[in-house]
Amino acid sequence: MKPKERKDAIAAYVMEQGDVRIDDLVDRFDVSRMTILRHLDSLAAQGVLRKLHGSVTAQPSSVYESLFAFRQTQKTGEKEALAREAVEEIEPGQVVFMDESTTVSAMAPFLETKRPLKLVTNSLGLANRAVDIEDLSLLLLGGDYHPTYNAFIGHVCETAIAGLRGNLFLCSASAVSDGCAFIQDPQIIRVKQAMFRAAQKRVLMVDSSKFDKVALHQFAALDEFDLVLVDEALPNAICEALDAMNVPLKRVSKS
Repeated sequence: MKPKERKDAIAAYVMEQGDVRIDDLVDRFDVSRMTILRHLDSLAAQGVLRKLHGSVTAQPSSVYESLFAFRQTQKTGEKEALAREAVEEIEPGQVVFMDESTTVSAMAPFLETKRPLKLVTNSLGLANRAVDIEDLSLLLLGGDYHPTYNAFIGHVCETAIAGLRGNLFLCSASAVSDGCAFIQDPQIIRVKQAMFRAAQKRVLMVDSSKFDKVALHQFAALDEFDLVLVDEALPNAICEALDAMNVPLKRVSKS
């Protein structure tokens, strides 16, 4: 296992368990205690984990949920359903902005049905999955690489987007509350908002677990999107409240 893969696996395991002794990590990953401590120091610096005396625990915040490798393992059925529905919003020949979210990255296997296509993204994860699709032209936005999101962010990325225009923007969010989508990281939200401004049509893809959750920065009001896709588990009461706000909501079945 490569060092980065091991570090991501450690983070995912601690998040799953909640609290793990360091000696247990040494045994599980079959490496030296020094190697484990080096990974834990790095993860603690990222705000992913918190080191205690002889053990480590997931941080009691939403920060660790931003880890790309961890997010890929969450709500996979819901993400696939949203991806299948969202791809129907794409028309061949369009210029499509896609954000760094794992929900949007789940669309990669379905993009070949919409060729030819121009895909603009800051997501290295999505780019790696889409680069071999025939008749798909890929524009990978540069900038500062952020390993937590496996994506490019920052001033260079935002400036590049400002000079572009596209037909469609597909994105997700960290949380939804009070009729608005929220994002935890201010650097990520600036890139999303730049794509939002650059596109003629905007589609938000968000699974029901994100509703009534907390994230720090407001991204956009839900009624500013042309379509908001959610999975079928979203309670009727929330759907009715959003309908009263004139949110263009559509529930998607996993079947």
